[in-house]
Amino acid sequence: MFEIKKLNVSQFDDLFSTEEGCLKFISEQKWPEGFACKKCGHTNFCKGKTLFSRRCTRCKSEESATAHTIFHRCHIPISEALRMVYMVCKDPEISSYELSRQLEKRQMTCWKLKSKLMECIEKRGEIDILYK
Repeated sequence: MFEIKKLNVSQFDDLFSTEEGCLKFISEQKWPEGFACKKCGHTNFCKGKTLFSRRCTRCKSEESATAHTIFHRCHIPISEALRMVYMVCKDPEISSYELSRQLEKRQMTCWKLKSKLMECIEKRGEIDILYK
């Protein structure tokens, strides 16, 4: 699995400065061995309505790249959420107040996502974006 914490700041910015780059990364992590529909298990798909989403050709169920990940129903831009993941990977002790100050987001927003990230670390020993 790709380790985001091994990137320096400029490498991170090059890869994840756009929504498209972020969603591409998440979809590659989510479906490394190919798509399988959560509803029917079918592996054939076509493009969905949003970037990097996939639509099952059998049951027509659509799944976004962020569905069933820690970014599911994330209310901040995905590039900012991934930046927060990067910051927590680099320094797991960073406070939600510091994240809030640096990212210019509400402290509670930062606390909620950091809590999900820390739960991943506790349960799996690493941050796994696919954990929800």
